[in-house]
Amino acid sequence: MGWDAKDIGLLISLWSAGHSAAQIARRLGCSRDAVCGMLTRQGLKRGHKPLTARPKIRPIPKLRATSSAACAGPVAKKVSRNAAERQQPKQFSKQQLYEILAEAVKNTG
Repeated sequence: MGWDAKDIGLLISLWSAGHSAAQIARRLGCSRDAVCGMLTRQGLKRGHKPLTARPKIRPIPKLRATSSAACAGPVAKKVSRNAAERQQPKQFSKQQLYEILAEAVKNTG
């Protein structure tokens, strides 16, 4: 499409009035892409639509100290032990290990 001054003036007036590119293209008898290209060459931008609602920005809630709730009661068991207080694993003899293995095989079959 050949753009003359009359078409560009109509394009600018319709665009500033809020018409879409498709509406302007139907009115001028050209494609929407041709209208978008001419708008770009003319430096016209619609921009973003203004916000219709104003969102409320809430402050981040402060975190409460969780340690006070966790330590409300007495501690029943000591968590960390010294090396001397740790229980050593039970030592089995070779014969006892064979008996445990035979018992396990008997229970699975």
